[in-house]
Amino acid sequence: MQHYPQSIRNLIRRLARLPGIGEKTAERLAMHILKTSRREAEELAASIGEVKEKVRLCSRCFSLSDGELCRICSDPGRDPSLLCVVEQPADMISIEKSGAYNGLYHVLSGALSPMEGVGPEDIRIGQLLRRVREGTVKELILATGTSVEGEATASYIKEQIAGLDLKVSRIASGVPIGGDLKYVDQVTLKRALDFRHLF
Repeated sequence: MQHYPQSIRNLIRRLARLPGIGEKTAERLAMHILKTSRREAEELAASIGEVKEKVRLCSRCFSLSDGELCRICSDPGRDPSLLCVVEQPADMISIEKSGAYNGLYHVLSGALSPMEGVGPEDIRIGQLLRRVREGTVKELILATGTSVEGEATASYIKEQIAGLDLKVSRIASGVPIGGDLKYVDQVTLKRALDFRHLF
């Protein structure tokens, strides 16, 4: 990398700090940026600045937003009686891309992990419980991950809302469509068998 001018070395170093970007990929990105027009490079820099300046958490669901409420929370066409609980905004985006859900969301910003010192007060469970107790939600869909932490988080939430007049469901998990059984891990296969349904 020493053969590059200092400005390019600086750019490569900064790009390489991004998750999933190694030095070779950072070098390719830097060369691409160098080849683009000045206008494109300035637009990229402006977009990064705009994201840092404008993006914040939605005051209702805690997803990413440019305003007080995110696009989903401010949509009158969404069903407020359905509330889907996810760990991160990326999980919400995945569900949205499926096109199979038209309710609202609650982003926890993590999962319970006693081994890492993450308790209920460290994620947005208190805010979730307040939302549920308002009475608008009729079904709570627990879409936390299937990891030990995700399962523990779902179980904890279910315990906390016990006694409320509320349907609680958990997203299905198991063998993926097109998956070959010999490549499926034992925990996933066990879960698929435990939660099998009539065909």
